[in-house]
Amino acid sequence: MAGVTLRLYTVDAFTDVPFKGNPAAVCPLPSQVNLDDDILQKIAMEMNLSETAFIKLLDKSDSFKESNTFGLRWFTTKEEFKLCGHATLASAAVLFGKLDNKQDRIVFKTLSGDLIVKREGEWIHMDFPVGAALKEDQSQHEQLVASLGDVSGVSDIVYCDSLRYLLRTTSRRMVQVIGEFESWTPDISAMQRSTDRLVLVIVTTRGPPGDGYQSDGGASYDFVSRCFVPWDDIPEDPVTGSAQTVLAHYWAQHSIQMLVAFTDMIGYPGRRLVTIKPNFTTIFFLVARQCSARGGEIVVKLRGDRVELLGKAVFVMDGEMKL
Repeated sequence: MAGVTLRLYTVDAFTDVPFKGNPAAVCPLPSQVNLDDDILQKIAMEMNLSETAFIKLLDKSDSFKESNTFGLRWFTTKEEFKLCGHATLASAAVLFGKLDNKQDRIVFKTLSGDLIVKREGEWIHMDFPVGAALKEDQSQHEQLVASLGDVSGVSDIVYCDSLRYLLRTTSRRMVQVIGEFESWTPDISAMQRSTDRLVLVIVTTRGPPGDGYQSDGGASYDFVSRCFVPWDDIPEDPVTGSAQTVLAHYWAQHSIQMLVAFTDMIGYPGRRLVTIKPNFTTIFFLVARQCSARGGEIVVKLRGDRVELLGKAVFVMDGEMKL
């Protein structure tokens, strides 16, 4: 392994503004470089971001510039992850923007199956499996709910077994304006002690634009969320693409009609009315915000058992790592 030099990039995903969105490290691995999982984990620890993504050429004849299929793995500072949205977006941004990949559509081979990524202008479209979740009784999660603090108005608790994500919805009795949701702080240590079953906790709500549930550009948010990952030493994840697959599934099930406003800010001017009908495959768009300190906007497209996430990314650093 001595003498190996790797390119590394830091990319802020789900934003076009530096130091917003969610940062990820991206490391392209040439076909002749074969690193043990232990080394990949150490690189992720060295980068010390929520996720480090490794793009792998699958064949000696492949190239980052010409190929349309790549391997992709994600590591936190503690372990390999099964699915990571923002690091997928960051990886695609590196291929398109730094490695001059000529394709408009690429496929990532991952632990969650084939992920299809397309580019359209400044936007990157990612196609993920839906995060189907089932309702659970609040009594199963009393300690976790207690860690959320003095919060009233629990609407639902649902669990996504494939990702080990728990989603908890909050009624507007608890969050009258979006500022309250952004400033609310759970007990992260108590949350971590409450269970070893989970990877991530999502808390979500929604409200009218008049209470601040809209972007600076005027687009109404169909839902907002916050995500906590204390089991991987991440108190709060800034913007979590994989969580949107669970959120899209939940809010689609709990919406009879959804009117979504699109503005020039997200590149989809006009309005679209979407009706949810039983036993009918419906395609619809949602505009979401993750209300972390860094914050980020995601456009979510749900089609049957697939979720397409639309986002932008900005490069903030690149360099070399010598092994």
